[in-house]
Amino acid sequence: MLVKKKSTLFNFKDLIVYFLIAGTGATVQFVAGSFFRNYVDFFTSVSLGYIVSFIVGFVLTKMFAFDARNTNKTRREMVKFGIVACISFGITVGFAALTLKILHSSDSNDYIYKIPYGFIPEKYKDVNVTEASSTLVGMGLSFVSNYILHKTFTFKSTGFYDRAKAALHLGKD
Repeated sequence: MLVKKKSTLFNFKDLIVYFLIAGTGATVQFVAGSFFRNYVDFFTSVSLGYIVSFIVGFVLTKMFAFDARNTNKTRREMVKFGIVACISFGITVGFAALTLKILHSSDSNDYIYKIPYGFIPEKYKDVNVTEASSTLVGMGLSFVSNYILHKTFTFKSTGFYDRAKAALHLGKD
């Protein structure tokens, strides 16, 4: 008789590993978005930062977070990861925009912090704390939804991928 180990949504080990991996992806997203902010508007920079972190996130999440490295279901996991990423993108950008609007409604001025280190080029020394805080709120809410969706949907066999493939008349994996 085979006894299947019960999986709980908030398994402590999975949550800690996911937090570390998501933290890496969030760092990539935040740094990339900050870089792009020097060239494009706030919403575009948040979006570009998210896109850059997408690939890093999939690889690290598959390999380490939910012990799915040897599932031989990479294609279906990529499709499901993409669906979750689209939802997460909406959460990240939507809540960043909402938070920025709330912060601007109470004080229309942005708080700018000047980085004092001489080795940083002058063009990158100004940090818009108002925008950075808004971005972090969106990313934080996205973290929670991502964990739940990846744990219960992306890296778990739900039958969704097979049903979608059949509905779209696509071939085998």
